[in-house]
Amino acid sequence: MNPLWLSHFTATSSIGCGLTQTLDALRQSRAGLAPCAFDTVELTTFIGEVAGVDEMTLPAHLSEFDCRNNRLALLGLLQDSFAEAVHAAIEKYSGQRIGVFLGTSTSGILQTELAYRHRDPETGAFPADFIYGTTHNTFSVADFTRHYFGLTGPAVVVSSACSSSAKVFASARRMMAAGLIDAAVVGGVDSLCLTTLYGFNSLGLISEQACRPFDSQRDGISIGEAAAFALLERAPEHPDTDAVLLLGIGESSDAYHMSSPHPDGLGAHMAMQDALQMASLSPSDIDYINLHGTATQSNDAAEGKAVTGLFGSGIPCSSTKGATGHTLGAAGGVEAVICALALQHNLLPAGLGTRQLDPALSLDYILENREQSVTRVLSNSFGFGGTNCSLILGRADNS
Repeated sequence: MNPLWLSHFTATSSIGCGLTQTLDALRQSRAGLAPCAFDTVELTTFIGEVAGVDEMTLPAHLSEFDCRNNRLALLGLLQDSFAEAVHAAIEKYSGQRIGVFLGTSTSGILQTELAYRHRDPETGAFPADFIYGTTHNTFSVADFTRHYFGLTGPAVVVSSACSSSAKVFASARRMMAAGLIDAAVVGGVDSLCLTTLYGFNSLGLISEQACRPFDSQRDGISIGEAAAFALLERAPEHPDTDAVLLLGIGESSDAYHMSSPHPDGLGAHMAMQDALQMASLSPSDIDYINLHGTATQSNDAAEGKAVTGLFGSGIPCSSTKGATGHTLGAAGGVEAVICALALQHNLLPAGLGTRQLDPALSLDYILENREQSVTRVLSNSFGFGGTNCSLILGRADNS
């Protein structure tokens, strides 16, 4: 594929709002996980909650979009001059030639949960101010984003569980390759709600402590929330040396089980292999892998087998979910931004929370930060139902 340029990018999660706070947390190996005190939830678990979301106020003309997910989206869009970059792109390309491709899993479902508590005691009707279409609806976050910027090009939400905001890069690439758009706002937003917390708990997938990816005693995930965005454009003829390029994308669907991966990581292996093929790279060309690494027994075991089967056991890798928590539909976007920071700052981030590596998984898993030259990285995002996506990013001076 022709490389695409991440001309601007930003991430907001429990470890910080924007790139400066995120990079500082990574450098200091500081996690954002804390005991759950969200809303009315009564679960013994840790979560990655973003500070300041409740204080966000949407513009008056977009008040019908008001929900936690869109407030989190707005908080993310206001970081790192990202909104200004989109406005500059509109001047360059026009609003009709910029697409919006965002991933989410539960969108604004918290708004429905809140409305449910205030139903009419006689009829059971939701309160009159509850608007499903602009809050709970999965498309809400893309609709809010395009209205916020006044964009009139294609707008799409991908909701494929935890691969959602990695797969949006593929959707945007296809539309740019087809000549339908010249640039795209891509990323993902997922916010805390009772449905995910109690839902994952009912599946026995929630840990009572901060998650421990690839640990021999790992016992489940820590749910987080996040908003991450990137502005994708065609790469200039002479990009800056530290420019971050999207080099390859691999997608697969193994459909092995509704909520468990193929035990040998078949779909994960296919996604990583296809990403390498699209980028015309070999496994030895990758300097670091940001693992999906959810900290459940089955997911980490399957991914470990897939990675070692394709790359061997010598490539540095880690899961940053020990820092941010599992941000579900936003995970691919957040971790793509973390990979971009790794490329620009020659930093391989440690996998936090992990104390004793699972000896059955022969990985070069990073327990302490490493500073070394980083030219190409791979980021994995795998979701329920066997939906898998791998992204390869690289520095422009080594593309």
